[in-house]
Amino acid sequence: MSENTQSPRKPRVAVVFGGRSSEHAISVLTAGAVLRAIDRDVYDVLPIGITQEGRWALTADAPERMAIDGRTLPDVDALAESGTGGVVLPVDPASREVVLHEPGSLPQVLGEVDVVFPVLHGPYGEDGTLQGLLELSGIPYVGAGVLASAVGQDKEYMKRVFTSFGLRVGPYVTVRPREWDQNPNAARKKIVEFAADHGWPLFVKPARGGSSVGITKVDDLSGLDEAVEEARRHDPKIIVEALVRGREIECGVLEFEDGPRASLPAEIPPVTDHDFYDFEAKYIDSASGIVPAPIGDKAIAEVQRLAVEAYEAVSCEGLVRADFFLTEEGDFVINEINTMPGFTPISMYPRMWQESGVSYPELVSRLVQAALNRSTGLR
Repeated sequence: MSENTQSPRKPRVAVVFGGRSSEHAISVLTAGAVLRAIDRDVYDVLPIGITQEGRWALTADAPERMAIDGRTLPDVDALAESGTGGVVLPVDPASREVVLHEPGSLPQVLGEVDVVFPVLHGPYGEDGTLQGLLELSGIPYVGAGVLASAVGQDKEYMKRVFTSFGLRVGPYVTVRPREWDQNPNAARKKIVEFAADHGWPLFVKPARGGSSVGITKVDDLSGLDEAVEEARRHDPKIIVEALVRGREIECGVLEFEDGPRASLPAEIPPVTDHDFYDFEAKYIDSASGIVPAPIGDKAIAEVQRLAVEAYEAVSCEGLVRADFFLTEEGDFVINEINTMPGFTPISMYPRMWQESGVSYPELVSRLVQAALNRSTGLR
């Protein structure tokens, strides 16, 4: 009998990106960077894009096309290789076969998937919805589970969790959809009273958004209604935050074999051509942070400790980027966490880990391996 020399099958990683949120293009940018970094000698890769209408499409494995062209943002529709059909994940934990359905054709089995790397940002992907689907399918995935993803997406409940664990947050007020729809005058008064207590400017944000999309800095009452409507274009629930005077500091958290560790932090310096660190500054003009943050060893150790505390408070898994303000009094105020931070070449999360001794390819490999070693279900 001849010896079987067939090599074992490489683990197959489905990189899922795009999505229905206003952060669609940022997710495509992230996917391009992740696809470049995955070691093809170790893993097989299946790129799956979700269009802005919600269709799952088999896409080209072409990271060079997942980039900003001038001021034009990338889109899944331009990358889709399938026609009008869609990719379907199994909802049977006994099967991990992904199938492509095209109208007028027999279903095409694309093979088994061992792990999903969901690089979606915002609602319908980063908020626990996709994580719930993967739990039902029994497919391991990179990043936070259902609860942590949902809490990490909703700025109000995120802050409530932080407060309950003793983490300091800045002043805020939430306006829910029914409040503005049924009695906008009362909702407006609520915000104005908040401004009377904490002063202008205010930052009006979609409560469940990210990448600074839909955020407006409001300097006085005259700009309030327009800011609310802009935020509500992205999310009917909004959050209004007071200005916290201080330096913007970010810190990455990554799961290691012995538990979560924090990276060297970064500082986001004030941007000169923008009111604040908004979408245009981040992704179009490529404003960059300083790594490591020049805040001294004591402050670095403190923000690292707080970043891990925030990670644990929300029951995160895999990774988190925690964003803080360092006040003029020397205290840290946590602003938010991102359970799936950007992985674009200019993103702060990979840059912080690069400076901490973890290269981009190693970072991606660690996340994939951690997911492969973690089961779905209660854990």
